[in-house]
Formats: sequence, structure tokens, C-alpha cells
Amino acid sequence: MKLEPIKILLVDDIEENLVMLEALLRRDGLEILQARSGAEALELLLVHEVSLALLDVQMPELDGFELAELMHGAERTRHVPIIFITAGAHDPQRVFKGYGTGAVDFLFKPIDSLVLKSKVDVFLELARQRRQLAHALQLNEIFVGIVGHDLRNPLGAIVAGTELLKMQLTEDRHQRVLQRMTSSSRRMHGMIEQLLDLTRSRLGGGLDLVRAPVQVETRELVQRAIEELRAQYPERDVRFDGPRPCTTHGDPDRLEQLFSNLLGNAITHGLPGTPVTARLTCDRHGIEIEIHNAGVIPPERLATLFEPFSARAARSSGLGLGLFIAQEIAKAHGGEIRVASSEPLGTTFLVWLPAYEEPVRAAMGGR
Repeated sequence: MKLEPIKILLVDDIEENLVMLEALLRRDGLEILQARSGAEALELLLVHEVSLALLDVQMPELDGFELAELMHGAERTRHVPIIFITAGAHDPQRVFKGYGTGAVDFLFKPIDSLVLKSKVDVFLELARQRRQLAHALQLNEIFVGIVGHDLRNPLGAIVAGTELLKMQLTEDRHQRVLQRMTSSSRRMHGMIEQLLDLTRSRLGGGLDLVRAPVQVETRELVQRAIEELRAQYPERDVRFDGPRPCTTHGDPDRLEQLFSNLLGNAITHGLPGTPVTARLTCDRHGIEIEIHNAGVIPPERLATLFEPFSARAARSSGLGLGLFIAQEIAKAHGGEIRVASSEPLGTTFLVWLPAYEEPVRAAMGGR
């Protein structure tokens, strides 16, 4: 995959200065954008991903300091390195003001071409390394997706063969072995699906959702997820309080997966011998599902709890992707998940989903 050229932005209200700077910096693999005012620079920044900006300080209407403040205040351009270029005197107060607006360096006219090239080269190399790393991570995500997809066919053959053997081998010892094979195959299938969900999310396509979302009775989905987990964990006490129907629009399979992931997490990480509770409430403003267990999440883990692989623990047989996928499903449905955890109160996950009473939005399945 060929990488696009790295882009830098030159901003100066004097044409001759822009020509001179471009002549000094021009090289292969670099695209130089020019702006003759702060307003023109902002327009370019809305369209292009810029790795470095060289701003003239003294410009009419919107000077370099004001432009830098606007860039620093916008999420898209907050981390773009800024080098100020000025013909003014070495005024410590102006230099201090420049650094306060987010500048990384100052250059004073007349500009030493070697100093300019050296400073720009440092930032271009950093940008090049970041892009190479991002590219490598993208290739890794693609590889994981391909491997996960290709593993489903042989795994399906194993599951089918196991079911066939169950009908032919009736002895208890054979049935026990086959049951373990079936359980392991299902667990492996779940891991593969989680890896594929991770890949879809990371590569920007989003999770697969039903493209024509249907009316969903949330209470039934939560109840179904609980019943499946009760069969899997018969020794655990899972309670549900959902006195009234709560309707949303969405992909029922994905929403059930969301509830199953959160409930399974509560069972796995809750204290043995204590109940896991789910409570469903709704009004015209939305639907809330609280899932509580008596376990405690260490405070230092709360900030990264929904990141891929961060939630994996010794007691978990999964990949640590359940909470990440649950959050992605909630986002895809216009909702969110919050968590609170403390020693006396335990851990509560709160899922909020919109309660649609009108026809579903056309963008529901998109990202």
C-alpha cells in the first residue's frame, strides 16, 4: 500500500515569503500547502491532515498567534506542531505568548536555511514514523481478520463432525469427550467472532448490523441472555427486574450480544456466592439497563476498561474483547455504556439506549 505524501502548511500573507519557504523545503514525499491568510489556512486544515505548520506571526485580520489558538482548540488540529516565523525583535514576552498558544519553536527572519531544514526534518521524521506504525497496525488488523475468517470453515467441519459422532457413539465416556469438544469449539467460535468484530471496528467499517433495524423488545433480549447464562452457570444467582416493556429499534442479535457480554462479565468477575442483578427501566427519554455485581474494579483499570484486551483476567476464558464489543454495539445504536465501581457498592454497568417511538433513523446501521 503506497502511503500518501506528508503534508506541511505554510502560512504567510506575503507571496514572496511563501515561494522562498517552499523552495527551501521542497522534496520527494512531501506536499506543501500554502495559505495567504489565517482564514485560508483554516479552510485547508478542514480538508487536509497536516503534520507541521509554519505560521507567520504578523498577518492582518487573523495573526499567527490567533490562528495557533484556534488550531489548538480544535480536536482535528490540536496536535499539529507549529513553528512560528517572525521578523520582529527577540521579545521574550512574544516568545512566551507563542509557546502558550501551542508552538514548538520560533524562527526569526532572516531565516537560516540549514536551521529551517534541520528543524522541519525532525518533525517530518516523527510524522513518517507515526504513519509507518499506523500502517503496520492496520496490516496487523487485516491479517487478524483474514485469519479469523479462514478459521471458521475448518472449525465448522469440526463442530459438524462432533455432532455426527454424538449420534454414533453412545457410551458415556465417549459422550463426555464429545461434549468437551463441542464446548471448546463453541468457545473458539466465540473468540473468532470477537476477533472479526475487533477488525471490523478498527478498520472503520463498523460492526455488522441488520441494515433494516426492527422494533426490539429490550426486556425479552435481556431475559433471553440471562436464561442462556443460567444454563451455563447453574451455580450462580442471576436476578432480573424488568416490570414493563421497553421498546427500541435495532439489531436484536447484536443487542442480545451486548447484554450477554455485560452479564457474562458480571458473573465472571463478581464475587462467588453473591447475586448478579439486572434492572430495566425506561421512559420517553430512553432505556436504562443496570447490571450489578459485588466485585470491584481497581480504580487504575477503569480508564481503559473498554479498550481491546484490557479487561482480560485470569478467571476469564475469553480474549478480553467483550466489553469493547459491547461498547461498540451500544454506540452503533446511538447509546452508551458507563461504569461505576467501589469497595462498598460493587460494580454497576449502566447501558443507555434510545427509546424510539418514531420510524428508525436512516443512519442507524452506519458508522
